[in-house]
Amino acid sequence: MTYRAHRASWKNIVEEQDDGEDGQTEGDDLESLGWFHDNLTRHAAEALLLTNGQDGSYLLRKSDSKANVYSLSVRAKDSVKHFQVYQCDTSIKFGFNEFLSVKDFTQHFANQPLIGSESGTLILLRHPYPRTVEEPSIYESVRVHTAMQTGRSENDLVPVAPSLGTKEGYLTKQGGRVKSWKTRWFILTRNELKYYKDQLSQEPIKTLDLTECSAVQFDYSQERVNCFCLVFPLRTYYLCAKTGAEADEWIKILRWKMSQIRRQTTKR
Repeated sequence: MTYRAHRASWKNIVEEQDDGEDGQTEGDDLESLGWFHDNLTRHAAEALLLTNGQDGSYLLRKSDSKANVYSLSVRAKDSVKHFQVYQCDTSIKFGFNEFLSVKDFTQHFANQPLIGSESGTLILLRHPYPRTVEEPSIYESVRVHTAMQTGRSENDLVPVAPSLGTKEGYLTKQGGRVKSWKTRWFILTRNELKYYKDQLSQEPIKTLDLTECSAVQFDYSQERVNCFCLVFPLRTYYLCAKTGAEADEWIKILRWKMSQIRRQTTKR
């Protein structure tokens, strides 16, 4: 979709929300938007956008933790980023901007679709993901229900799904043999941490399997600030972020990811 076509699609959404008489909107709240998804968790939003969306797809959902706070979930390449949107009594707050109505809010996205995260990633909002999608009412017929027995019981039927919790951004990494430092683009998705030469590279330089990682922690042994390390059986990887807050975010999500891996391992 081109930028002009994107603005045209947004214009249609805004016009549909206007009642055409007194200039007021029908149901002037965020949940009236066609791309608002009720009762959608962070995990479900990431699974939906990564599986069925594309780069630039986005949706709005309720925050998992706070009332009157919403989350704008946006797919950026192979990860999903989440930004908070606050609906107050008389306005809507998003980043440093404040809007007096939902119409102003949507027109802002139509006219200025580029947003940037603290990690330095620039994201172009291209495709609002609709709440209602047409689905075929077609079902397969059961022809055979085998009498094969596995010996398992209902207690063995443990629901298992990989934790998502995606993140991406530039980090400075210390080399393995030559202890020089180079900036690489990192993508965390599922149980893998991949790093690329830069953000535009298609193939990763290496993929780290987090199921083999034993620890993630701040590191003060290097002559650099905002460093942390990932401990693997054959090597410890030293990484540095631009800010302490960014390093703390990476450590928190990596530790959370590892706790989810351990939890799934103990269930098996």
